[in-house]
Amino acid sequence: MFPILLGAVLIWYYLGKFSDNQIDQIIYDLKNANYSWIMLSLVFGALSHLSRAYRWHFMLEPIGYKPRFANSVMAVLVAYLLNLVVPRSGEIGRAATMSKYEDIPFEKGFGTIVAERVSDVIMLLLILGVVFFLQTDLILDYFSDTDPVQKIILLSVLLIASFVGFRLFKKSKNPILIKIRTFIKGLIEGMSSVFKMKKKWPFVFHTFFIWAMYVLMFWVVTFTIPETSNLSFEAILVGFIAGAIAMSITNGGFGAYPVFVAQALVLYGINQESGTSFGLLMWASQTLMVLTFGGLSFLMLPIYNKEK
Repeated sequence: MFPILLGAVLIWYYLGKFSDNQIDQIIYDLKNANYSWIMLSLVFGALSHLSRAYRWHFMLEPIGYKPRFANSVMAVLVAYLLNLVVPRSGEIGRAATMSKYEDIPFEKGFGTIVAERVSDVIMLLLILGVVFFLQTDLILDYFSDTDPVQKIILLSVLLIASFVGFRLFKKSKNPILIKIRTFIKGLIEGMSSVFKMKKKWPFVFHTFFIWAMYVLMFWVVTFTIPETSNLSFEAILVGFIAGAIAMSITNGGFGAYPVFVAQALVLYGINQESGTSFGLLMWASQTLMVLTFGGLSFLMLPIYNKEK
């Protein structure tokens, strides 16, 4: 309930600062957007879901299970639908669905989903690393405008702070830091376990394919309105990361997604109205797809598995 309330308050506060002319511009953008690009974005989204369902089989097969592909796809779609209601409940629902219709023990199915999520976190971190790499010029520009003495002092402070911070992080008994260390260790172990998988390279291919589809989903929607149609690759990745963060804060990015994406695009010269219009188009189209296909999957599962 709180994430939904947070999203509602956020979008209300954000739009409350807009003038009537700005609101009219957003409405104009939404009415006159080129929705053919939205349709193409939905195609990329559907491909990512199909690939995710297929990739899941690579993790289930080594533990002795070969579920029907249709059930895997519908379980994935239902999981996205559940996440709109209660964040992270989709993973539980997905495992429960396969337990009911494919006789895969819940704890085993859930374990594969958690391991799968590790690869997704790694991909998100890789994209974040690419963003930082592509923005190197901005960082260098900042240092080029700084006094040489200040540079030396700043770099010295950063190095000392990093060294001390690393030592404290490594040896600290603080419960929160211990959990962070455990999480990082799990990421490393999860990454290495992929290369021990029997079909590791198909798994890696589908992982990259899924995230490529995510970025393409975001990119093609930029062509729906003129103001965002010429965004640079760096701007697209920064906006994509901002959207991913928003999705983790509220249910399916409700309220937060348009705000976060708009603020990211402002850094690249896009005005608030156009950034908000783009964010609303992106969020609404993907949410509608999840509601439609997730809802249909929820209804079709018992029909498709009527013998159960």
